[in-house]
Amino acid sequence: TLIRVVIGVPLSIFIMILAAYPLSKDKTRFRARGVYVWFFFLTMLFNGGMIPTYLVVNQLKLLDTIWALILPCMVNVFNMLLLLSFFRQLPTELEDAAFVDGASHWTILWRIYVPISLPVIATVTLFTIVQHWNSWFDGLIYMNDSTNYPLQTYLRSIIIEFNLQNMTAEEQQRLAQMSAKTIKCAQMFVGAIPILIVYPFLQKYFVSGITLGSVKG
Repeated sequence: TLIRVVIGVPLSIFIMILAAYPLSKDKTRFRARGVYVWFFFLTMLFNGGMIPTYLVVNQLKLLDTIWALILPCMVNVFNMLLLLSFFRQLPTELEDAAFVDGASHWTILWRIYVPISLPVIATVTLFTIVQHWNSWFDGLIYMNDSTNYPLQTYLRSIIIEFNLQNMTAEEQQRLAQMSAKTIKCAQMFVGAIPILIVYPFLQKYFVSGITLGSVKG
């Protein structure tokens, strides 16, 4: 689970920023914007389903690998739309001034847009961390070996299915000495600890008006 969060979250944020930046331009700057926006939006309403997704992951030889947990959910369209909406609110004068100084789109994105978009990036980062940390179903269907289970999938196998095959004899003995309520409380506590640790560091970015005064007349 930690490997999934460490690799998956930065990769997802990177890809979503690259997608949101061009889609935040108006039609005069990016004529095909409407087509791509609708392409992404339709994926929120319709999807191929679980079986086709599993077949694709299987054909790509990703089963029982960390990439089966990262690649299928790399781009969350809702989070990308949050980034897109925030980028559209940024003054176009910032971009125009940068073009006059000879900056490229790549420079404008990473040296202007990203630094002043920390609030929305922090929010999307928190959403992505929670998504990866709480996800259990993909680990259940993509991992044939229980030793590769993410934390939530492993806890579910113990709590919901009460599957003792994934546990050692010592763990089974300790489990027998605990009440079901104690185990469930422990599960919720363990699942909440990482978010409780991360949230205070991201909370300071949940501010508004960060671009106020950035454009000088």
